[in-house]
Amino acid sequence: MKQYLELLEYILENGESRDDRTGTGVLSSFGHQLRFNLRDGFPAVTTKTLAWKGVVSELLWFLEGSDDERRLAEIRFQKKREDLTDLQKFSTIWTDNADNQGVTLGYTNSNIVKKLGPIYGVQWRDWGGKDQVKELIAGLRSNPMGRRHIVSAWNVGQLDLMALPPCHVMSQFYVSTNGRLSCQMYQRSADMFLGVPFNIASYALLQSILANILNLEVGDFVHTFGDAHIYKNTIDQAREQLTREPKKLPQLIMPNIESIEDIDALSIDDFVLDGYESHPAIKAPMAI
Repeated sequence: MKQYLELLEYILENGESRDDRTGTGVLSSFGHQLRFNLRDGFPAVTTKTLAWKGVVSELLWFLEGSDDERRLAEIRFQKKREDLTDLQKFSTIWTDNADNQGVTLGYTNSNIVKKLGPIYGVQWRDWGGKDQVKELIAGLRSNPMGRRHIVSAWNVGQLDLMALPPCHVMSQFYVSTNGRLSCQMYQRSADMFLGVPFNIASYALLQSILANILNLEVGDFVHTFGDAHIYKNTIDQAREQLTREPKKLPQLIMPNIESIEDIDALSIDDFVLDGYESHPAIKAPMAI
């Protein structure tokens, strides 16, 4: 993860001071790229603690095609819906979006159901009746050398219905002649301190799941950025992170499954970071 830290440092030293939608203000730099060889280890940040269960639960939630934040809470905390009424205890990274932008859009939200509109998972699994994930898997199987293996969340006709338009807009998958699956993801807006370590892990996990399904090895994860920024209320935290020495990368293991046959039948306990060691967490507010 050294290259992630180098980009963090670059933005701190060279980023443009800009206003932003949240009113927080950012240091911003446009157009960057990181590349991780997943065969060298799983790209989990070690200079602070990665919220691994949060990563896994959100990805499984996306793969379900859900628009309900409380369903994410069910997966994340492994609780029944009726046990999630204490939001202070069982909130997720999407709770504030549901309570603010979701309510503004007119969705009738409560402690039991919190709608977000047609965000990532809805677009992945039901874009005008198209299941992009199943079509992706089928396409990679039938035509691995194809150049159209793309999943997109940027549905222009529905952006105004989303509590948060997608930050990670699209991903493209590539099968090499030696049987390795690579992924490139384009992120239009990237919170480098809080969000990006989470995003890297999420897409590396998705790539690993697809490789398992397709009986391929993992290749490279390529992360391409549009507006890469550090919020001004996390500058001190980012500088603290840069004082820490990265630790060895962990390995992703799937202790409960040998081969994934059904992408819709996965659970949070199916994925473990073996040998993951990190520096302590660094708390910072999320700008919404």
